[in-house]
Amino acid sequence: MIPSDNETWIIDTGDDVIQKRAEQGRDALTTCERLIHCVWVADYSMRNAGDLLTASDLYAPFREEAAQLAGELGLARTRAAFSLPVEELERAYFDAFDDVCAELQACLRT
Repeated sequence: MIPSDNETWIIDTGDDVIQKRAEQGRDALTTCERLIHCVWVADYSMRNAGDLLTASDLYAPFREEAAQLAGELGLARTRAAFSLPVEELERAYFDAFDDVCAELQACLRT
């Protein structure tokens, strides 16, 4: 399968955020970048394992932190998706993915 533009975007942008975090520390990340990290963790897990178990291994608070940060940023669709229980998020993830990416891209532009 050929990755969609949003799949490529989250991989590339997530990599940039991870690199910044490694070089400058977590405190150097903006709220939007911290949220991108959480979404990247979920995306990596869903695309590689088909569930969110790996996400919990990579960054345990990814779901709760994503919901909280999305709420702070006023990203309603992202907050709604990451507020779901894990099993429901796993089922809804790919349907919500493009809307989540659209909100994150808008967040970066502001």
